[in-house]
Amino acid sequence: MNSALAGKRPPFRFRPETPMSDEDLMRFCAANDIARVEREVDGEILVMSPAGNRTGRRNAAIISALDTWAQKDGRGYVFDSSTGFTLPDGSMRSPDASWVEASRWNALSRVDQNRFSPICPDFLIELRSQSDELSALEAKMTRWIASGAKLAWLIDAEREIVGIYRPGAALETFQRPGSIQGSGVVDGFTLDLARIWA
Repeated sequence: MNSALAGKRPPFRFRPETPMSDEDLMRFCAANDIARVEREVDGEILVMSPAGNRTGRRNAAIISALDTWAQKDGRGYVFDSSTGFTLPDGSMRSPDASWVEASRWNALSRVDQNRFSPICPDFLIELRSQSDELSALEAKMTRWIASGAKLAWLIDAEREIVGIYRPGAALETFQRPGSIQGSGVVDGFTLDLARIWA
């Protein structure tokens, strides 16, 4: 990990003396590849620990289900939790699983596709880990929608609650549903939650 961060244990936040450009942030992430990194609107950097094994197993099940559906559906592309997106407000965020409509993705240049792309996913899933503060994650979901996401799911596996966020709609919550059905841009996608609650 970067020498400036030596001795610090994730999760933690810091503000660089000089704000990091997108290129600086890419280099920082490459040098600190054992950590998950996001950039806030004000330039503050959030360094998070890698997911624990149980969370990693759950996230793999989510990615697998979303990608299997997307391959058959053909309308868009799936991205995993290592993918960073630069949002209109200048922040860089990495959802646990995301989907971008094909025409929007294909409209980006190769250069933009190879960095933290300046695009907000159309659909995303955040999986709460034990180290995630619930209020911060709920605020993050609201920011995803404000940035252009059309549908976002927050899965809290420990409390067995799913929150569904949509633009212009009230938050919907469900206690231990057996599955969740996609709508709008991901109409036809169903996530079986049996492996998530296990």
